[in-house]
Amino acid sequence: MREILVATTNEGKVREIRAVMKDLPIAWTFLADLPSIPAPVEDADTFEANAILKARYYAKHFGKIVLADDSGLEVDALNGAPGVQSARYSDEGTDAANNHKLIAALRGIPQASRTARFVCCLALVEGDDVLLTSMGTIEGQIIDEPRGTNGFGYDPHFYVPNMGITTAEMPPEQKNALSHRGKALASIKGGMVQLWTA
Repeated sequence: MREILVATTNEGKVREIRAVMKDLPIAWTFLADLPSIPAPVEDADTFEANAILKARYYAKHFGKIVLADDSGLEVDALNGAPGVQSARYSDEGTDAANNHKLIAALRGIPQASRTARFVCCLALVEGDDVLLTSMGTIEGQIIDEPRGTNGFGYDPHFYVPNMGITTAEMPPEQKNALSHRGKALASIKGGMVQLWTA
């Protein structure tokens, strides 16, 4: 059985990854299971490059196959911000502070112009070699008042018009099927099956 280290300490991401990948014959390890080391500086310009950077960093340090993700929110009216800075958008870097800054930045912008998307890029790395990458997106709009308690990050403010709910109002199974991370995980999961059963 292969062991794969998932390079995140975000409990929300851990839950989603466990749910989507539960039927694979893989022993999953998470950063919380290992001795703590400084996090890498995620200074690349794209989600994919940051995911690869992060995966290579932990693969080199721990000598394991690593699955890393970089994800965030792109708001069209803010020229794609917060983008790769989504987790560090505010000075505090907390969900509450990030959301407060986002809503303040959109003050006065009509709802129809608040189009946005969540983006998730995943990278599977062994040593220095990139085995697989995948990307998933979900389109929506940013709303002022938070709704729902199932998500994390910007989920309570991310409204999906064709569903009539925010991603924080989606049950976990629905979110894992429709979300940016759910789509990216499904894609890389298929790639892993092909890679290791061919």
